[in-house]
Parts: sequence; structure tokens; C-alpha cells
Amino acid sequence: MNLAEAIEINAKARPDHIAIIEGDRRLTYRELAGAIATAAARLQTAGVGREDIIGLCLKDSAEHLIFLYALARIGAVILPMDVRWTEAEKLRVAAHFETRFILVESDSDPVGDLQMLAWDALPEETDAAGAILPGDDIPLLLSLSSGTTGRPKGPRITHTQMLRRFWTHWINLGLNSTDRYVSATPLYFGGGRTFAMSVLFSGGTVILFPPPFDAADLCAELDRVSATSTFLVPTQLRKLLTQNIASLAPVGKLRLLISSGAPLDGDERVAISKLCTNFVEYYASTEGGGISLATPDTRRLQPNAVGRPVFGVEVEVVDNDHAPLPAGEIGRFRYRGPGVATGYFRDEDIDRETFRDGWFYPGDLAEIDEAGHVILRGRAKDMIIRGGVNIYPGEIETILREHPSISEAAVVGWASQRLGEEVAAFIVAAEPVDDTDLKLWCAERLAPYKLPKAFFRVDDLPRNSAGKVLKAELAAGLPTSAA
Repeated sequence: MNLAEAIEINAKARPDHIAIIEGDRRLTYRELAGAIATAAARLQTAGVGREDIIGLCLKDSAEHLIFLYALARIGAVILPMDVRWTEAEKLRVAAHFETRFILVESDSDPVGDLQMLAWDALPEETDAAGAILPGDDIPLLLSLSSGTTGRPKGPRITHTQMLRRFWTHWINLGLNSTDRYVSATPLYFGGGRTFAMSVLFSGGTVILFPPPFDAADLCAELDRVSATSTFLVPTQLRKLLTQNIASLAPVGKLRLLISSGAPLDGDERVAISKLCTNFVEYYASTEGGGISLATPDTRRLQPNAVGRPVFGVEVEVVDNDHAPLPAGEIGRFRYRGPGVATGYFRDEDIDRETFRDGWFYPGDLAEIDEAGHVILRGRAKDMIIRGGVNIYPGEIETILREHPSISEAAVVGWASQRLGEEVAAFIVAAEPVDDTDLKLWCAERLAPYKLPKAFFRVDDLPRNSAGKVLKAELAAGLPTSAA
């Protein structure tokens, strides 16, 4: 099935139902289907054909959603590109994936000598839109992993694989045709794009409310549109938690509040649950979609977990020889399922590291308890080896963030001539706190070999555009050796 077929189905079944709200603008499903068909015909007139790789570099607007489905309709391959990237970033990604065209806003600056198409200046269609191309296993998009540093990675996701990701939204999250979903994260990002496309596929309403915004503005919009659901990344949720809970009443009325993109601490999960009882944490990856879901029920059983596997997904923790480990042991996390990509586009070297025997390795360390809860223990590449002992930064970061004077923390390895690596902790202090207090706090909660060698205070932790902490940047600023 081509994903664009669903929009036609919804247009016939409920033509006057609102599909998209953007400020005061409203598009019904009849209007959305017509706009997609027209956009598809204009793209074909411009020379876009089946399996052409097209960079999609648009603002968070109704047109962004229209062209996602228009490109899908004609069988083109979508390469999401962030409008906030520099020219050099756009050039690097476009060159690596050999894009045919980049679809841009009319006021966009040129990007080298790449062929660019302004969405509102496409040639008028010479013919009406043809039949929707069959979908099934034709490629839909190359969804870049978070960040643009180094060599870009793009798993090739087919229409069928994306549809199976939608299944988990319906089966596990309960998104459906009655939803009024507020899209409050950039459509360039995997979560923002996939949730919005899923709601439109199912016949619900997508309300566009892209960042930046403050808590008061978000609450006003949730109230204005009678929202039933939204997706926020942890950095957005942490900002909500700084507000008076009485001012966040519209958040509490949501049928579904989704967090994804990075794990939350146990205390944060408790605080958000008080804000909205219908809060869930969705562990997912660009390469494979949804993995596990933490609900109010799973949090009561295992508050530090990211939940249990979603429909159709199988998970395992293995050792360095890829042998499964028993429950409760920490190792490399892997999973497989019908929505998981089979490899990266033109990147066999990375394929060998992350795709093996039908399993995908997202690079996380984890343990799985006897009841099947997945507990993340950090990134494999971030693991610190001090005197031959494995130390998991995520555990130390959680302890530090539980200190009443610390709002954020990041732990990295610090080169040491004596032990190989030491533990360095970067903290964002909400109020003054001295090292003696911090050392005592950690010593009461951690084994001696896990204690930070030093604490470094920063105003903010550096993050990429997806909100993930740039630990390499922190490590690069450390003194040469911890001795």
C-alpha cells in the first residue's frame, strides 16, 4: 500500500473532517487530498520521478505535510533536510545521497550548484495527477539519524515499514481518527514527522504548533484547539516542569502525552505523571521506529524502565559475541521487527556494525528484567572503563540530577595515565553547591569506583538540534589528563 492512498480514503469517507489546522487556516480531507494530488502532478511536471531522491527542506507548515504525501504518492524518495542547517551541512548531505532536487521555500538561499525547486513556484501541471503508485516495498524516505556531524547516516525505510510503525501508534498508543494531535516538534525530526503522518493516515486532525514557544503559549494552543494528544521531547517537558502546575491545566486534560527522543530520569517520570496522568514514554529510533512503551502501569512495576516492547517488536540484550544474556545483566541492546530498516543507504561499513542477522543494534546499553521491562544504562560508546571496570554514565547522571541543587548533568570519560579513564561530571547548578557536598552525595549512593574525579560547572549542556547532549564536545574541553 502507498501511504498516500489513506488520504484519498479519508477524503471519500469524511470529506469535510478537518485534517490540518495551522493558526487560523484549516484544511479538510477533501482539500488535503486535492492539494496532494495537485502537488504530485506539479512535481512530475518538474521532472520528479519514481525513486528519485528529493531533499525536503521546508518550514513546519501545512505545505510540508502536503509534499511529504505528494512525494510518497509518486514514488519519490524523501530525504528530510532541516531548514536551519548551514549551506555546508545541506551540501554534505545532498552530495552523500545524490539528491535529484531539493524542495525549498521561495526565499531560500542557493545551496552550491544544487538544483532547487521552490514549492510555490513549481510549474503548473500539464496533466491531472495520475494513479497513485503501488507502495509496498518501494523506498519512502531516508530518515537521517540525529545530528549532522561526521558522515550522514540514512536508513532506507519503505512504505510497508512505515505503515508497520503506524500500527504501533494505533495499537499501543491509541492514536486514531478522533485525535486532535498538536504537532509541537519540528517535522524534520523523525518523531515529529512520523506522528503527524500517522494521525493523517488514520483520519485524525493535526494542529501545527512548531517551536520555539513557551509553556503559556503551548497551554493556550492546547486549550484553543481542544487537543487530545501531543508529543514533546524531554527538554520541552523539563521546561514545563519549571512552571506552576496550576498554569498547566490543558496539559493535564490530554488523553495522551508522549515523550520520546531521549530517556527521562525516574523522578522526572513521576513529576510528569502528576502533570498528566496519561503520560507515556516511547523508546524509539530513526532506524527502527518504536521499540518499547512505558505506561502508568509499567512505571508502577519498574519506574526506571522505558517500558515493555511494542507490538511486533522482539528485544534482547547480548554480550560482545552477540550471545543473549540472562535477565538483569547489562549488555548491548538489540531488537527486530517489521518496521525496522534493513540497512543504511550506501553505507555497508556502518551496516556491518549495526545490522546483524536480522537484528538492529541502536548503540544502547541496557538490561531486561524478568518481567520484560527494558532499562537503559547509557550508550555503548559512552561507557567508561576505569581500571578495567565498566562504568555506565547514565547511572551517575541520574544520581547527580536527583541532587536538589542540580538541574542537569552529563558524565564522560576522562583520560588517565594510571587507570585508563576517570569519571568527569559536568553539572548545571540551579543554586550554588560545593564539591564537598556533591562528593558526599555521590559517595552515599554509588560504589567508590564510580565516583566522579571532578565536577565541572557549565551554564548549559551543549546539545544538537534534536536536544541530545553533545558529550564529545564536553570531553574535548577537559584538561589533558586526570592523572
